[in-house]
Amino acid sequence: MQILVLNSGSSSLKFKLFSMPKANVLCSGIVERIGLEDAKFKYKTKAHSITFTSAIANHNAALELVSQQLLDAETGSITSVNAIAIVGHRVVHGGKYFKGATLITEAVISKIKSLFSLAPLHNPANLEGITVAASIFPNAQQIAVFDTAFHQSIPEHAYKYAIPNSYMEKDDIRLYGFHGTSHKYVSATAIKHLNKAESKLISIHLGNGCSMTAIQNGKSIDHSLGFSPLNGLIMGTRCGDIDPSIIFHMAKQHGYSFDEINTILHKKSGMLGLTGHSDLRDILENAEHGDRNCQLALSMSAYRIKKYIGSYAAVLNGLDAIVFTAGIGENAPKIRDMVCERLDYLGIAINPSKNNTTLGTGVLDISAAHSKVKVLVIATDEELEIATQAAQLIGN
Repeated sequence: MQILVLNSGSSSLKFKLFSMPKANVLCSGIVERIGLEDAKFKYKTKAHSITFTSAIANHNAALELVSQQLLDAETGSITSVNAIAIVGHRVVHGGKYFKGATLITEAVISKIKSLFSLAPLHNPANLEGITVAASIFPNAQQIAVFDTAFHQSIPEHAYKYAIPNSYMEKDDIRLYGFHGTSHKYVSATAIKHLNKAESKLISIHLGNGCSMTAIQNGKSIDHSLGFSPLNGLIMGTRCGDIDPSIIFHMAKQHGYSFDEINTILHKKSGMLGLTGHSDLRDILENAEHGDRNCQLALSMSAYRIKKYIGSYAAVLNGLDAIVFTAGIGENAPKIRDMVCERLDYLGIAINPSKNNTTLGTGVLDISAAHSKVKVLVIATDEELEIATQAAQLIGN
């Protein structure tokens, strides 16, 4: 059975084609800069890769192009659209409504639309991908996997905010959590690696967006992102935790509108606001050459992660392992070293030579021999998690 997984962004479309149940990747790729004359198409199989630039007007054109290039690496032939049994979609915000993979119906589409205001940069683009895929792959079952679903197990005392009850009852203002597909995948992988179903883990997803989850026995019990993907850790362009009164100060003292403040906190803050760079590779290089702003930003980021590790260790009442994942978590030994430094009180210590080993795929254990807590680096695979959940939903 072939499952196509789509991650539709505002100007991009990521895809990966699986042969299930063996989870063989037949091909994968991305269409970037959709809507521009120089849109880029990247595509690869185990045997070869293709990159070319072309004018791609919209998501419909992008997915049409993808459908024409889908190659079954097992047969060497182009996959017919009729061979796709399932199209699995990443949807960022499912609110309180979805706890797992969901067959897409008109009612589900209506719920996704109702959550546009909670994820304005993501849900509209996710829904566009669903709409386009339904027309191009009419015989496939369309299934949504929500980033928020994994966090539906968070207890009320952790997800509720200390504001008047009416705001949660009428407006559903509460902690939802994000990156759930990644946290679910790496925590399940860690549990299997540790061979310990009853476990206490902290997963640390570090990319342009960052989040941490406290996971007990495979279930999320607390998470650093909340009502939106803005708070918590310092991110590429997002501020993370700040005093909410700063928003009112910016409005009153500087005359900013709420839309302007929203743009500042989402797109001009975080590492970009601190250093002028949002790409960690640039920040690490400049820090190495003595740029104090970059050095301070790295220290601030590591310090924030440490605070959450301490907090979640308390919530979990102990700790079996911490897991680093996503682009930065998997590929930045310096960040892992800064985070784990001076955490010996919690029994966390890393082996420097192991920490500087390239991950590749799978699980990399970078723990020192005397570390009481395992420190793992796990390559996340959100597309595989979506394909697996989709296959399980329809019983294949």
